[in-house]
Amino acid sequence: MSRSRRMAAAVSVLAMAATGLVSAAVIGVGPAIADHCVPGEATASPSPSAQQRNGNQNQQDQDQQQDQGQQQDQGQQQDPGQQQDQGQQGADQQQGTGQQQDADQQAPQGGGAAILDPAASPAPEGDGQTQAPEGDDQAQAPEEEQSASTFSRRGRPTRTATPTPTQSEAPDEQPSGTASPSPTETGNGEEEACADLGPFPEDFIDIRQVPPRQLGARIGRSGSRGTFVSQCGRNENRHNNPDNFIVAPGVSNGAHHLHDYVGNVSTDGFSTDESLAAAGTTCRLNDRSTYFWPVLRDRNSDQNSNDPDGNVGQVLTARAVQLQFRGNATSRVVAMPRFLRLITGDAKAATNGGANARAAWSCTGFQNRIATDKYPLCPRGSLVLRILDFPSCWDGQNTDSANHRTHVVFPGQNGACPQGTRAIPQLRMTLAYSVPQGQSFAVDAFPEQKHNPVTDHADFANVMPDRLMRFVVDCINRGRRC
Repeated sequence: MSRSRRMAAAVSVLAMAATGLVSAAVIGVGPAIADHCVPGEATASPSPSAQQRNGNQNQQDQDQQQDQGQQQDQGQQQDPGQQQDQGQQGADQQQGTGQQQDADQQAPQGGGAAILDPAASPAPEGDGQTQAPEGDDQAQAPEEEQSASTFSRRGRPTRTATPTPTQSEAPDEQPSGTASPSPTETGNGEEEACADLGPFPEDFIDIRQVPPRQLGARIGRSGSRGTFVSQCGRNENRHNNPDNFIVAPGVSNGAHHLHDYVGNVSTDGFSTDESLAAAGTTCRLNDRSTYFWPVLRDRNSDQNSNDPDGNVGQVLTARAVQLQFRGNATSRVVAMPRFLRLITGDAKAATNGGANARAAWSCTGFQNRIATDKYPLCPRGSLVLRILDFPSCWDGQNTDSANHRTHVVFPGQNGACPQGTRAIPQLRMTLAYSVPQGQSFAVDAFPEQKHNPVTDHADFANVMPDRLMRFVVDCINRGRRC
């Protein structure tokens, strides 16, 4: 064969190989189903409901995502605890956030601050460490919760049908018979099924676009200003299950989504007062209470892709958890009864309406900006925050009620408890997460709730020793930080 013919044959082979590569790229194996559970990437075959709601908002969210993507360089992959206040400010200035650096964004919680309560009152002067109740396992009161350092990340909703408010349906109540079916392999394939799982692009918002507001009433002269923090860890021991013994006792998978637990190590769907009292705990000072909430997942991951309830992705462990008991804005507090059960939020708020919704999403450094129905997109160096306030006006008699709400209700707008109720220490859970860039995360939910951020909720059962509860009340009423 002549040299020219050999060259022509070689060129032909290369052309065929290149054609094959192009075909493989076009026709080859697609990404795992979870890759399409990221809203910004689920546009190939969106559900009809998503198409109707996208419009201009979809374009705006995509623009926000691009802006966030420019902010997610190697600094985001560093441990947030290594970043300093000036690093946060520098990143904001480099990304054009200097135009929005008003006074509210430069609150004491900014940059490398610890996880503090949004709109927290100044600490009373002269506070020192308070002695723990005598006779307990520890000789001193728990130290203030460890700082979350410099953290952050991204949040809001609307669904297929206009929600109709219903009367006080409990979170984690089992789905009704009208619930949407779990995703299947039918229709337009895996992409369409995953795109219909939610969340959707309009469920996210840049935290800097959320107007500042105060979370809770200001504490008056006769209010109780102290706090007590129960240190229980971040669920490092991976205590998870899809149960809820408060609203679905004796049922396995009663929640249809996974819960994180801290505190009592035995909690599951079959827990009772007796079993909780006999179990161990991850909390200090022998606080055997159980604290739990639905997990947050990285939707970029293909883990759990065959979950029948559509909770796809890798479970994210919170970088910091603060369990803080607070006072009342207008009065002193009284002790919680042991085995009191409390719920906050509504796991079915996307279809029930917002009557019982209590979701609050924010970012570290921006705690005075609270999104109630969107996931927050946070600047570099800031963590996503979930802030879950519990009701704190007790009827003085019952440890539970039929709907798990009427025995303990929320204070009014001025912070005062309704007539006939007594103020008890108010539990505030603050959970901080480091999440991947973009619209990449979602809270576990019932399948028909489409991972709407408004469905965030949490549960608590008080199993503190009576002596510890008296100590908590004393700290709060005396204005101490314990």
